[in-house]
Amino acid sequence: MRRLIRSNADSARLRWGALPKIMVRALKGLSIEHRLSVRSGDLLPLDGRWYVTHTGLLRLARRSRCAGISVEAVPELSDASASRWAFRATVYRFKNCKGFVGYGDAAPSNVSPLVRGAEMRVAETRAVSRALRKAYGIGICSVEEIGSLVEAPQSSGESKKLPRPANGNFGGPKVRDRLCQIIRQHQLDPNLVKSYAVDFCGTKTLREATREQVENFVSHLADWAEKDRNALLCQLNSYLPAKGSAA
Repeated sequence: MRRLIRSNADSARLRWGALPKIMVRALKGLSIEHRLSVRSGDLLPLDGRWYVTHTGLLRLARRSRCAGISVEAVPELSDASASRWAFRATVYRFKNCKGFVGYGDAAPSNVSPLVRGAEMRVAETRAVSRALRKAYGIGICSVEEIGSLVEAPQSSGESKKLPRPANGNFGGPKVRDRLCQIIRQHQLDPNLVKSYAVDFCGTKTLREATREQVENFVSHLADWAEKDRNALLCQLNSYLPAKGSAA
């Protein structure tokens, strides 16, 4: 447990700099009570508060040997023509558990432009996140439940290609092409992906990473983007520069 507390504190300081003492204490409590990990993308700080991610909740459920999760649409609250959806999720902590219920909704008015067109999946994710929080006593809100995600700033002329390192060796042409394909396919911000890659590989710069490290990152990114793009966007948005920082 001490190792996790120290790891979370170090990872948070590396990613987001010095945090207020109240957030540091809260992080320690979340580490002890729920074993949530900053390095694994379980937590994000937004507006001076900690938020748990969908990935973090699923990891917690797996560790706790959750018996199952059922999800169903709520037809009377949904309208496909308006891209408005509502879901009901039930989490069963053990075999004969009556279940913990959570509802989630999504519409163009309460999702980020980054996930427009995926309202149905967002609503389902929100419902599952809320049910999991109830089931495991997570008092903080999940990132997916808030009205919209933080967006990465994009200039009108921004290139969709991932910036190449100075030596041009980003794992070789095939790996680089695969990464660019993932970025285009899932509409990811290339600069945030690069920042995440550096953190994932554990190097100071991307060109210091080995080919194997880069290949592992690309595989990890592709898998996460396919399974839970919303959680991946939350992870990438954690690398946005702090407000007021130099451009």
